[in-house]
Amino acid sequence: MTFPFPRRSACKAVLSAASVCLFGNVALAAEPSEYQSPKETNAAIERSADAGIRYLKNRGQAANGAFSPETGVAVTSLCVRAILDHRPSEVSSPEVKKAIDFIVSNVRPDGGVYVDGSHYRNYETTVAVGAMIAANKDGRFDSQLKRAEAFLKQIQWDEGEGIESSDPAYGGAGYGSHSRPDLSNTSFLVEALRELGNEADDEAIQKALKFVARTQNLAGQGNDTKHADKIGDGGFYYTPAAGGETKVVEPDNGGGLRSYGSMTYAGLKSMIYAGLASDDPRVQAAMDFIQKTYSLDENPGMGQSGLYYYFHTFAKALDAAKIQVLTDSKGKDHLWKRELTATLVKGQQKDGSWVNGGSDRWMEGNRNLVTAYALMALKYCRE
Repeated sequence: MTFPFPRRSACKAVLSAASVCLFGNVALAAEPSEYQSPKETNAAIERSADAGIRYLKNRGQAANGAFSPETGVAVTSLCVRAILDHRPSEVSSPEVKKAIDFIVSNVRPDGGVYVDGSHYRNYETTVAVGAMIAANKDGRFDSQLKRAEAFLKQIQWDEGEGIESSDPAYGGAGYGSHSRPDLSNTSFLVEALRELGNEADDEAIQKALKFVARTQNLAGQGNDTKHADKIGDGGFYYTPAAGGETKVVEPDNGGGLRSYGSMTYAGLKSMIYAGLASDDPRVQAAMDFIQKTYSLDENPGMGQSGLYYYFHTFAKALDAAKIQVLTDSKGKDHLWKRELTATLVKGQQKDGSWVNGGSDRWMEGNRNLVTAYALMALKYCRE
């Protein structure tokens, strides 16, 4: 792949040691942020991560080791991953061991990792995979991970579900084996498969790419649905399946499905994991949307809804794209790692947690979930 992005940006090089981006022979100083050096940024991340991890260990966990057990193994898995992203040695701590034991106790005969009666089998399993990989000291979870991989590939929407590649649902993944596929769950699937060691050319990942392409507002590049040319801004919406859906409340008068930030970063990340290079038209169109809508004040198109999901997907996608400086459509350079660090540190509560005070949509009133999102985002902010 030929990263960093973007081709149309005024900045085509990563940060140098002097924190500048180079364009021709002119050194352009990057936009100042609250943290003026990698040392300052990393120190802020360390302090913030310490407080967030203390919150999860001391206040967020139930007696059975679960974090927010009403969510099955999902939030527990995200919390374990968030802790171990920053403190791998915590794998031996009593709190993390109890959480991992809770996750592993829910490994099912079919290979999935989900609580009894769950309607979110794909989602729970994909995030449980991330937790078990992070905790897989000495290969102790190799067997469970291999079975989980087979489970995830088995429930992906494809010929096994009686649909052909022409179906807008093809290649996608939903919350469970019978729920309509969507881009969010498909992006978790692709990420899990890559972490399990599958290369970009893996059959399941390439099937997922077909679904991802159909969630992009871009005609002629794999989106063959009726929505492809209605908006054409290169961003992504929630799903093309079952007639298509976006989560943006404001309708489009032309009958299109409005793009929004979190799904666009999820789409970009998935395309990169599926092997698309920076000069691919789908990637370039996504980057155009990102440049035009760059924001850490809101989830573009959604306001405060899903803000912390957005932050963690934003960070993962830009890290996957190997972008150090992102130039917006006005030509302003953003040291996004420092800017996101500053945003997350300011948003941290006195008890070390995070919560979305502007919207509790998609469970962002749940401090365990939101703290996990914030910690996972901070991992990718290290310089």
